[in-house]
Amino acid sequence: MPLIPDRLSTFFAHDFDSVIDVRSPAEYAEDRVPGAINLPVLDNEERARVGTIYKQESPFKARKLGAALVFRNAANHVERSLSHHEGGWRPLVYCWRGGQRSGSFTWMLREIGWRAEVLQGGYRTYRRLVTGFLYDSPLPHRLIQLGGYTGTAKTALLSRLAAQGVQVLDLEGLARHRGSLLGEMPGGQPAQKGFESDLARALCALDPAKPVVVEAESSKIGQINLPPALWDAMKVAPWIEVAAPIEARAQYLAKAYEDILADAPRLKDRLTPLRYHRGHEVVDRWDAMISAGDRLGLCRALAEDHYDPAYRSSMRAQAPQILHREEAASLEAGALDELAARIAARVHAIRI
Repeated sequence: MPLIPDRLSTFFAHDFDSVIDVRSPAEYAEDRVPGAINLPVLDNEERARVGTIYKQESPFKARKLGAALVFRNAANHVERSLSHHEGGWRPLVYCWRGGQRSGSFTWMLREIGWRAEVLQGGYRTYRRLVTGFLYDSPLPHRLIQLGGYTGTAKTALLSRLAAQGVQVLDLEGLARHRGSLLGEMPGGQPAQKGFESDLARALCALDPAKPVVVEAESSKIGQINLPPALWDAMKVAPWIEVAAPIEARAQYLAKAYEDILADAPRLKDRLTPLRYHRGHEVVDRWDAMISAGDRLGLCRALAEDHYDPAYRSSMRAQAPQILHREEAASLEAGALDELAARIAARVHAIRI
């Protein structure tokens, strides 16, 4: 019987052994069910070719060509990627709308003897569940924002809090971006839909009866927009704020942004737009530090001249409820472990 999910949480709790996305690589790259493997029955070029014939020549001719390609590709997948599975293997298969591509592949798998099922409605069904969860209703979770000036090691604290048994949501990890002007990471960011899929799965794995710590962010991380349900929950969430001396913050930033600081031409280019916000004199001073290789001085200057004023302005506008403030004399590994333990104790004591 096809899988007919009614809620995202129940869908993520499915008991299939594998999830197979038979859409083209381009469709899969934009978004997919988290954990799904891609075994396309039509590659990008084949899908475009069949679609063109369907529209410009004949639906019947397109279906003939499509069937030949689908079964040829499916046979290759069975031989190369699936032959190790035993007879009891139970995969869930989906395509764009649960139609011919997934139906044909599932039929072949069943004929072999595997207990394959189709996701009814395909990816579109899954996407509607994600959209409903993130856009159409409030989140059931109660968030606590971890705030503080740039360079107070908030991202590093999240993993340490998780090790202390605190529920955390790492938005920058999901968005593959460090959340600032210089926050780009190797490999780039996921597509918006892909981010939302990973976000929805992460949220569904969290217990709504316990608080969730999330790093304070704006409504946009790099090119990724936070969905309304999450942003609405963040706007009303109370804060735990972390503070540290500017020297410690500069040292932390110099390590955290080492890859960007090492590329002087790219770094100068990234800072150029700030001439219109911070003035030519300030940016010229930054450029001189870059040319001189003064990474520590540059990180301190960026914090004092750019990040800190922006943070203070944001705090005046938001006026969040501060539950607790933590002072950290150092941001070295041992000090962060101790800081995380103190914050975790505070979080565990919170009743929501």
